[in-house]
Amino acid sequence: MSESRQPPRISAFAQLAAPGALVGALAGSIAGLLALLVGQPPAWALTTALGLGLPLALLGGLYGIGAATGRIRLGVFAPAAVFWLIGFPLSRLIQEVALPLVVAGELRVPADLLGFLAYQGIVSAGFAIGFIWLHERLAPQLFRRFAATNPLAANAFTRYATHAETVWAAKTRARAARAAARGA
Repeated sequence: MSESRQPPRISAFAQLAAPGALVGALAGSIAGLLALLVGQPPAWALTTALGLGLPLALLGGLYGIGAATGRIRLGVFAPAAVFWLIGFPLSRLIQEVALPLVVAGELRVPADLLGFLAYQGIVSAGFAIGFIWLHERLAPQLFRRFAATNPLAANAFTRYATHAETVWAAKTRARAARAAARGA
């Protein structure tokens, strides 16, 4: 009787979610460190890091699963922008509610909730650019590592490698066309 080498289904998806979750957790950690840097108390900084980092990590993991399984197109900004247009303001709202709740014991939402969400929606475009840039550099490395024991990660790595080859071929053709145009 042979034993299957595949990890349990949940751990296989957890490996697909890992790069996006790491990027989200990193963003929350940076926010916490910035809070410390500007002189906020450690409890404030920790609440900031967790209140923002946990939702961003969860949503980043969902984005990673979507990208790895082909539901989100690789190398395209628009899907990431739309995803974070919803996800980033939601994460910031969770942080904004958690902070006074933990630090002062008060449950508060921002006074101008629509204005707050609209501003966070605008900021989300910048977050999406940073997220996709870091995710697309981290994900193939991790998927290559997980590929030996996780067929989902192997498929995801193949998708990233195929995408990279396609982009490289397009750049090579464009470079050759520019060189030919200059020479003609």
